[in-house]
Formats: sequence, C-alpha cells, structure tokens
Amino acid sequence: MLSSRLIAETRCGQHSRRLEYARGVAVPPTAAAEEEIGDGTTIAFWPDAEIFETTDCSFSVLAKRFREVALLNQGLSISLNDERPSGGQRAVQFRYPDGPWDFVAFLDAEAEARFPPDIIAFARDDERMAGTVEAALSWGESRSHVLRTFAGSLPTREGGTHADGFRQGVASALNAYARQRLLLTVGDPDLTWEAVKQGLTAVVSVKLDSPEYEGATRERLAGAFVHECVEQAVEEHVGAWLERHPEQADGLVDRIIRAGPGH
Repeated sequence: MLSSRLIAETRCGQHSRRLEYARGVAVPPTAAAEEEIGDGTTIAFWPDAEIFETTDCSFSVLAKRFREVALLNQGLSISLNDERPSGGQRAVQFRYPDGPWDFVAFLDAEAEARFPPDIIAFARDDERMAGTVEAALSWGESRSHVLRTFAGSLPTREGGTHADGFRQGVASALNAYARQRLLLTVGDPDLTWEAVKQGLTAVVSVKLDSPEYEGATRERLAGAFVHECVEQAVEEHVGAWLERHPEQADGLVDRIIRAGPGH
C-alpha cells in the first residue's frame, strides 16, 4: 500500500459499506455504516510520508492527467476540487463529448494552429483483438508532428503495436489514394511514414480486455492482433475521408510530395 490511511465507501441503493486500512492493515469498524441513497464508490487516501519524498499533491499535475482521461473517454465528467486553505479553493471540471476528436482539437489549439484543420475521427470494435480502437488525426501547416498513444487510457510513451499499426494504416491510405488519382506514377516510390507525418497531429487509443505489454513499465503495447486491427481500421477510415474530400486530399498529397526527402 502507498497510503498511510485509506477509506473506501461503497453505496448500493440505501445500503453502504465502509472499509478502512492503515498502511495496508484493515482497521475494525468503529460504528455501523450509515445508510445512504444512491449508488457509487468513494475512495479517500493519505499518501504515506514514509514512502514518498513529498505528499503535497500538485493541482496542475492532477488537472493535466484528469483532462487527459476525460479527453480519452467520450462524455466522461471529472471534477477536481482543491480545498487546501493555503492554496485557496480551486475547482475545475472536464468533460468532452467527442473524445479523441476533442483531444486532437485541444492539441491543435495548444500549438496555436492558425487555421484549424479538419479532424478525421473514428471508433471501431474488433473481436480479433478483443477491444476497441479510437483514433483522431489532422494535418496542419507545421513540419513537425505529434502522435499520442494510449492503452486503457494510460499513455504508452514507447508506442507499440497500436502505434505501428496506425503509422502503417495512414501511409497505406495515402499511397492508395495517390496512385488511384495518378498523383504518384508507376515509377514513383511509395510515400513513407517519414513523409506523411509532417504536420500531423494524432491520438490513438485502444481499450483491450486483456492488454499485453513489452517489459515491466507497461509503456510499450504488444499483442498479436492489435497491429493488424488498428492498421485496417485506420486505412479504411482515412481512405474514406480522402475519397470524400478530393480537393483537400489532392492538396495534402501534393504538399507531402513537394516536401522532398522522405518518400
């Protein structure tokens, strides 16, 4: 346990149950739990000063993480209240109705994009990987790129099979479109990820019943079917968007080709 004290209260209908622990050891109840109306769970804990260098929680760090979780879970509402007298009371609430679409819009706004680009977004369930993939992406004017990947709403900073599948799916969709429209000829090499990623802002999130990871840090996702499922979903949805927006798609492919090295 990482807390010096933890209290868990669960409510179901008009009944509630309270459990308390002190450094991992159960504390006998001192009184019967009061009956309450409504369902839910409340967790209260005190970080253990014997384990952590500091037990002072950062409002900004918590707010950043809570915003991230809300952006990854469409319609989820998260409230953060700071009632510490020394810092003054502060409160924020995060709720995003469009999930990853809002995440990409947030990243574009954070980068101060002059012209908000169109955002491609989709979600797909796939039994082969026993889970769901959600992705959103847009191309802006920058030559840099941002790709944020998550598994179970946790960041996968080292990427993994979902990131690899996304990269391959984007490149495949653009190559198929470019060759169909004769923007690439038979003698031209395929556009690579290094070429198509310029100006790209993307969020890829998978939620799996039984996620697998490489290494103990859980920051690189594994899984035999994840790469294939994500690649196919991305290629299909990006390809469909390109077909529906030929003028924008032609301009995007032309810009990628003219950018020079990388294709």
